[in-house]
Amino acid sequence: MKRELKLRIGAGAARICLSALMRTCRFGERGTAPILDMVARGQPVIFSLWHGRLLPLTWHFRGRGYVPMISHSADGEYIARIAMDWGYAPVRGSSSRGGRQALREMLEVARAGRCLVFTPDGPRGPFQQLKPGVLHAALATGLPIVPTSAAARRGSYYGRWDRFLVPHAFTRVLVAFGDPIFVAPDADQAELERKQAEVAAAMNALTGEVDALVRG
Repeated sequence: MKRELKLRIGAGAARICLSALMRTCRFGERGTAPILDMVARGQPVIFSLWHGRLLPLTWHFRGRGYVPMISHSADGEYIARIAMDWGYAPVRGSSSRGGRQALREMLEVARAGRCLVFTPDGPRGPFQQLKPGVLHAALATGLPIVPTSAAARRGSYYGRWDRFLVPHAFTRVLVAFGDPIFVAPDADQAELERKQAEVAAAMNALTGEVDALVRG
């Protein structure tokens, strides 16, 4: 009971503060229209983003019913509650705990036409190194992986490993999508490893691009 009360109060306070902060930011988009048009026509995708860029992206795309995988960690409890308040439908699990069951649940909702969200370097890193869960989801569903990132002109970075971006009030934030990456249904292990490197490189390149653009 005490733990639940602490979680409820903590997540509620964090949501109020973060919502107030993010409402002051000025958001722009780059390369998002083709993907969002595709989603609007009923073609779901798998958004893949680094854990450190989670806050601005989660806020900007709130209210769309996307389905993220969020870990069972203590931090994950707070993130999941805030995500639900912002209109997401999180599935709980990670590469280290409950991942297989969570992946099965995500595949079910993908078949129902909903977009999935992965932070493939979470929940504990290493920093911006992609774990294969997002590849397995793409292989099982046939959905394209969309590299996704965000950057802020002014912001602070927190966390022991992920450099978690918190934009400053009234700053400019840029969110961006890369080109979709498909995984062939007959991909073998060597092809999956090649795609893993391709997705990671695309995500890192996109993050570098938005960082440069928003500060230019």
